[in-house]
Amino acid sequence: MPANFGSGSLDAPWLRSGPTARVLELLNRHDEEARVVGGAVRNALLKLPTGDIDIATTALPAEVVRRARAAGIKSVPTGIEHGTVTLVIDAQPFEVTTLREDIETFGRKAKVAFGRDWARDAERRDFTVNGLSVGADGVVHDYVGGLDDIKARRVRFIGDPDRRIAEDYLRILRFFRIHAAYGSGEPDRAGYLACIRGRSGLASLSAERLRMEILKLMVAQGAAGAVAAMADGGLLLPIFGGVAYTGPFTAMIAAERRLGLEADAARRLGALAVAVTEDARRVAMRLRLTNVETRALDSMGHRWWRLAGMDEAAARRRLYRLGADRYRDRLMLAWARAGGDDASARWQQFATLPERWTAPKFPLKAADFIARGIAEGPLLGQVLASAEDAWLAADFPLDEPALAVIADQTVARFTRDNRL
Repeated sequence: MPANFGSGSLDAPWLRSGPTARVLELLNRHDEEARVVGGAVRNALLKLPTGDIDIATTALPAEVVRRARAAGIKSVPTGIEHGTVTLVIDAQPFEVTTLREDIETFGRKAKVAFGRDWARDAERRDFTVNGLSVGADGVVHDYVGGLDDIKARRVRFIGDPDRRIAEDYLRILRFFRIHAAYGSGEPDRAGYLACIRGRSGLASLSAERLRMEILKLMVAQGAAGAVAAMADGGLLLPIFGGVAYTGPFTAMIAAERRLGLEADAARRLGALAVAVTEDARRVAMRLRLTNVETRALDSMGHRWWRLAGMDEAAARRRLYRLGADRYRDRLMLAWARAGGDDASARWQQFATLPERWTAPKFPLKAADFIARGIAEGPLLGQVLASAEDAWLAADFPLDEPALAVIADQTVARFTRDNRL
């Protein structure tokens, strides 16, 4: 029997009109039924953005394709052998999956059969808060206790946690990530202990799947508590292959909030897992990070400790060399690893430097040194680099007399050195 949340129905505009309503109307005909399932229902009940909207139906995949074709709706057989067809309406994709039930379970390759039993379909999902469905009439159907868990902000596995985890070890990470996003308080005890018992299975997961869940976890609202629980349960070492720093991770989150910055997955990952550049490369390999993510971690780990004792002039030089994003990320790692907040005002002043000061462009050009007798070639590049260092040390002067002195002194030094 359906269970109800609050008023007994879900008042969501997308159920009444728009692309979602069109898909449901298309499939709710001729003795077939379709409902919105999973995260979209959970989020709508929590009054959060729904994100992707997935639909389950009693109709077989071939019938879904036939109806879509007759209605002039694009269909893509994204996982038709597993019962999933993607329908695209007004550029919005909907994964439509025929109800299923497990015949045999052996990890992610469980043998399934199509069915018409909504309860059996719900029972094969991962967590109770993801086991809800809602029809076009707005009635919420709950066969697994998800509504009570949503009210309590509690994330529980459906059925036996050990069995759910053995079906797919990625559910260990999903347990903590979903708890961080939607739960409150301590993680569900039974689920937590099952994750610890199953942690050796993390080694079987691909780097790509690990990356997807870890980066989502990094930016979840309750990430600090979830990561601390994972560390206590010995779950971070199998993922990162090295030490995880939960203190700096928590401090990084606090620093972001103090600065009013959006949560950044790579920056938080750097605080959690990177102390030196070698850590960045190891983490990048284990999670198969993108080139952009890898470069960000590598830059954060490069001698961040040198930023601890700098003054404003040194901070401007760092900002000039690194650019605003790299400077801020490395500075925030140094801040996070410093621990405590006794010097937070000072760290905040340095972190906001890109908002208060824009680095000028180096005004001296190759022509300035050619005119002073330096021939084109490798030496000219060395002279330019040395002059730029002198310009930075002089605190970015732009007036012609000061620039002429820098150029003359640089040329004189190279000329003298070359005679020696």
